[in-house]
Amino acid sequence: MAQTSVVVSEVGITATAATATACPCPGSLFPYPPPRAGMAVSRKCLRAAQAELGAGMLSGLVESMRASSPTHARAAAALAAGVDDEHAAWMARHPSALAKFEEIVAASKGKQIVMFLDYDGTLSPIVDDPDAAFMSETMRMAVRSVAKHFPTAIVSGRCRDKVFEFVKLAELYYAGSHGMDIKGPAKSSSGHAKSKAKGVLFQPASEFLPMIEEVHQRLIEETKHVAGAKVENNKFCVSVHFRCVDEKSWGALAETVKGVMREYPKLRMSQGRMVFEVRPTIKWDKGKALEFLLESLGFADCSNVLPVYIGDDRTDEDAFKVLRRRGQGVGILVSKHPKDTSASFSLQEPAEVMEFLLRLVEWKQLPRARLRLRRQAHA
Repeated sequence: MAQTSVVVSEVGITATAATATACPCPGSLFPYPPPRAGMAVSRKCLRAAQAELGAGMLSGLVESMRASSPTHARAAAALAAGVDDEHAAWMARHPSALAKFEEIVAASKGKQIVMFLDYDGTLSPIVDDPDAAFMSETMRMAVRSVAKHFPTAIVSGRCRDKVFEFVKLAELYYAGSHGMDIKGPAKSSSGHAKSKAKGVLFQPASEFLPMIEEVHQRLIEETKHVAGAKVENNKFCVSVHFRCVDEKSWGALAETVKGVMREYPKLRMSQGRMVFEVRPTIKWDKGKALEFLLESLGFADCSNVLPVYIGDDRTDEDAFKVLRRRGQGVGILVSKHPKDTSASFSLQEPAEVMEFLLRLVEWKQLPRARLRLRRQAHA
């Protein structure tokens, strides 16, 4: 049976009182337009039509929730059946970054590599409890080594402080809350030539903090009846995790979250990997964060830079799209299964991400090692 690649679009939230200050995001649903002159449409029929549309939206939402589950039974069955043709075709379009390593580093000739790394599912494995998503010491060593040679940023949907507690490397740039909370390194590991973002602090959604906290408390209260649901305050966004929720309750959870969101037209809901993300409607995402950091580092509109972005979630697609639009950079999706992506390359899991990072460090150190050997030979 052919495995189907599913594109999970941003979840539209019904805005019952859209105002001029609300920023309608793509996919948003607004009330039906008034009937045209000469058309008599009863309120009862209109309500019925809205209910039917709402049911269809909910059904589609549950299907996308299933698609975002990497361990869903149907995906496992399809994998066990051996979907070789589709996977091979997908790998041809998004080859392994390890297999194409020489090609990637060749593209960096004469350019400064800048590393951008997602956290969950990229540097750490996906786990049932988001508070237990610890990275290994070997991964931490790999990231530290990379940061010695290249400006390196962690770009995550998590709260910036929480990501820092997981990573514990003061020499990195951190962009939390999907890039809405950015801070430069507390210390420099190698004095990168153009690194000017030291100490930078950028929070484009500060005005939404009281609203985010209010929604956080509301979601805790409204979802407490759904066993396994976990609500996480990521400062500038709120995450509702359903990884531990029984699939039979997904529809109820989705409807609950949507019900709360109807009261906040200045916030929008999108879906990630087994999680709903509630964020301000401002035009800011991981792609914007990537551009902001490049500019802060002194690489705005430069041709001598090669951004490398590695991530596993749908929210990372914004960064992959920025790289494609710039016509420079390397987007690497972390996934074992074929999915629609704007990334150019792929890696299967965090273990392969670590191998890629270590190979990058080894490649960077090799010329220096050869130079030392020459000097020793002539000494």
